[in-house]
Amino acid sequence: MARVVIGLSGGVDSSVAACLLKEQGHEVIGLFMVNWHDTTGTLEGDCPWHDDRLFAEMVARRLDIPLHVVDLSDAYRRRVVDYMFAEYERGRTPNPDVLCNREIKFDVFLREALALGADYVATGHYCRKRTLTHPDGRTSYKLLAGSDPGKDQSYFLCQLSQEQLSRALFPVGGLLKSEVRRIAEQHRLATAKRKDSQGICFVGKVDLPVFLQQRLAARQGNVHEILPSWPGYARPADPDDLETLARPYRYTVRDGKKIGTHNGAHFYTIGQRKGLGIGGRKESLFILATDVRENVIYVGEGDAHPGLYRSALRMLPTEVHWIDPARRLAPGESGRFFARIRYRQPLQGAELVIRPEGAYLLFDEPQRGITPGQFAAWYDGDELVGSGVIAE
Repeated sequence: MARVVIGLSGGVDSSVAACLLKEQGHEVIGLFMVNWHDTTGTLEGDCPWHDDRLFAEMVARRLDIPLHVVDLSDAYRRRVVDYMFAEYERGRTPNPDVLCNREIKFDVFLREALALGADYVATGHYCRKRTLTHPDGRTSYKLLAGSDPGKDQSYFLCQLSQEQLSRALFPVGGLLKSEVRRIAEQHRLATAKRKDSQGICFVGKVDLPVFLQQRLAARQGNVHEILPSWPGYARPADPDDLETLARPYRYTVRDGKKIGTHNGAHFYTIGQRKGLGIGGRKESLFILATDVRENVIYVGEGDAHPGLYRSALRMLPTEVHWIDPARRLAPGESGRFFARIRYRQPLQGAELVIRPEGAYLLFDEPQRGITPGQFAAWYDGDELVGSGVIAE
C-alpha cells in the first residue's frame, strides 16, 4: 500500500476521500492548507478557514490519521490572486479555481506532500484517472469526468500535466454526491451535513467589486445600451472564416445610447446580469462587452440578445494545453470534440481547428457569454483532452 497525503479542506468530499483511502489500506496523512488570510469583501464571517481547520481536525481525529497544517498564502497570493487582479485590470475574467489546482494543489501542495514522503496526493474532486501502459512501455494518464454528472469537476483540473496526474488520486470520483454524504454519515464524520463551499477557491464567497477594490480603484463611467438591430450583428457567417467568427463584437459609444453609470468597467464581466442597478425594463439587462481603456460598459436587453452569442472562440498558441501531449493536434489539423466554456455548462459539439495563429473552437450552436480569460475545455467522450485560455 502507498503513503497518501490528502488535502483535508474541512468539507465532506475530502473527508470521505480520506476515509476511503484508509479503508483501502493506505497510510493516510492529512494536510490542511491555509492559503488566504485577508477577509476584505468576504461574505461569510471573519476567518472562514478557521472553521474549515476545526472540521479538518475533527475528521482527522475520527479517522485516527495525523493532520499537518501548512501556510501557502504567499504562493497563493503570487500565483493565483495577483494573476486574478492583473486579468480583471485588463478587462478579462480569470478562473481562479483552475489556477489554484494547477499552481497550488498540484504544485506547491504536491511538493509539501512529497516532503512528507508521499507516494500520491489525493483530493475530494469529482473526477477520475485512468492509467494506461502502452506497448512501448510508456505510461500515460487520462483525466476523466466524475461519475456524478451533477458534480463533475474535471473542468477545474483542465490544466493538469501528465506529471501532476501521475501523483494524483481522486477517491470519490466514481461516486454520486448522495453516496458520499451517506458514507460520511455511516462513519459519523463531522462534515457529513456540512454545506459545500462556494466562491473563490480558498477565499470563499466575496462581494467581487469590494474584493477587487483592494487594488483596483473605482472609477465612474457610462453604461451604453446596444439594440438587437445593431448592424454589426449582420456580419457574414462564413464557417471557414474562423478569424471573423471568433472575433468579439466591437462597439463604440456612438453605437448605443447612454442609460446609466457604473463604478469601473473592470468590475464587470460579459454575460453578467446583476449589479448594474438599472431597472424599469421588461427584461433584464446583460453585459455584452466592457472597455476598460475607455471605462465603458455595453449592455443589451434580454438573454436572447444577439450580442451575447458567438459561434467560435480563439486561444493563443502559447495558452493551449493538452493533458496528454501525445494527443496534441498540429497546425493544419482539426478534430471533433465536445467542449464547455464554463463549469457546469452542458457539453457542446464543436470542431477544434489548429492554425499557426492559434486554436479555434467552432461550435455547432452559437454560445452565450464567451468570456476572455476563462478556460475552454474539450472532451472525447468522458476524457478531458485539453484546454486553453479564451483570448478575446
